[in-house]
Amino acid sequence: MPTQIKVPAVGESIKTVYIAEWKKNTGEYCNAGDIICEIETDKASQEIPTEVSGIITTSAEIGDELPIGGVLAIIDESVNEGNPEKANISNDSNTNKANSDENQISKTATSKETLTTPSARVHAEELGIELSNIKGSGKDGRILKEDVLASTNVEKEAKTSNLIAGKDNFSSALESSSAEVVGFTRKRMSMMRRTIANRLVSAQNEAAMLTTFNEADMSQIIDLRKTHQEKFIEAHGVKLGYMSLFVKAVVHAIETVPNVNAAIDGNDIILYDKPHIGVAISTEKGLVVPVIRNANDLSLADIEKAIIKHAEKARSGNVELNDLTGGTFSITNGGIFGSMMSTPILNPPQSGILGMHTIQERPVALNGQVVIRPMMYLALTYDHRIVDGREAVTFLVAIKEFIENPNLNLID
Repeated sequence: MPTQIKVPAVGESIKTVYIAEWKKNTGEYCNAGDIICEIETDKASQEIPTEVSGIITTSAEIGDELPIGGVLAIIDESVNEGNPEKANISNDSNTNKANSDENQISKTATSKETLTTPSARVHAEELGIELSNIKGSGKDGRILKEDVLASTNVEKEAKTSNLIAGKDNFSSALESSSAEVVGFTRKRMSMMRRTIANRLVSAQNEAAMLTTFNEADMSQIIDLRKTHQEKFIEAHGVKLGYMSLFVKAVVHAIETVPNVNAAIDGNDIILYDKPHIGVAISTEKGLVVPVIRNANDLSLADIEKAIIKHAEKARSGNVELNDLTGGTFSITNGGIFGSMMSTPILNPPQSGILGMHTIQERPVALNGQVVIRPMMYLALTYDHRIVDGREAVTFLVAIKEFIENPNLNLID
């Protein structure tokens, strides 16, 4: 009896997922516990294992959208790894089996068999579009959701509008330009990348963002780490990094300027009781910002361990929705990539984000003399609707003073 591998529930508000990658292809033998594919939502990605052994038949393509509970693949358990002939199946029969499932690729009864994805079928029904009139761009002419949307007058009008507005849409520009553009590759944006893009645009449209800068002498922080690093590792099993010290600095600055740890909700200001600090982590699929909760109650070692745990989960694709929600302030460190200065973008609905940058030795004036010091530019982007310029400067100065006098501040 074949076993269906279905899309699991991945979050309370998430109704569909996308196929990000297939680890196993139709006709391959899978052992129980093998990862067969990776699914993706607008928040995170998740690997899907099989609980049984057998020959797999995949039921969707990369980029296809499936509902929660939809069938990802079918495992034929009647096949032993060493005796695949017992199944007496071929890739063609596997494909036919997959196509027959109601949650998978459907065949519309027309004069010519029409292959569609589930999402394409749903959108076509909602828009009242006849699938037989659409040319599919997927494998074997399969109709994708994008093909359905592209066939509507709404999208055609949008393309025309883009051309009139200045041809800033790349696809429209290609269609209208007399000069041919060659040497490019088109690929589908991941759900995570689309969500990041939408949130960044939303932040710029909805918040009155402004950035103020300062710089910090990192000498004391560097000496502190050199002096105590070995004992810190022996005591806690983790290294003392820069990020935990900056988290502490942010907590200290929030006590001075509480409005930075707040959000706007309609005509109200929400002041959070605790600082829940989001730390930006770069992954192959985009930037994620897991949250260190109640950061004011944590030691440096606790913060370091939380950062390591979140980073491992994010880069392995196992970050959970709960890890990414509930932040009240964010920190991003472009310095690890060599960034000297930048203006970070707010993570809505938060009102502040701190940007750290690369440490560079520069000449500075100290007590009437020019000396060389390891300096870091700091950037605070804030929502001017809730944080005044004076408060933003005060907040950034508080961070600078904390970093330049770490021993004094850490013992309160």
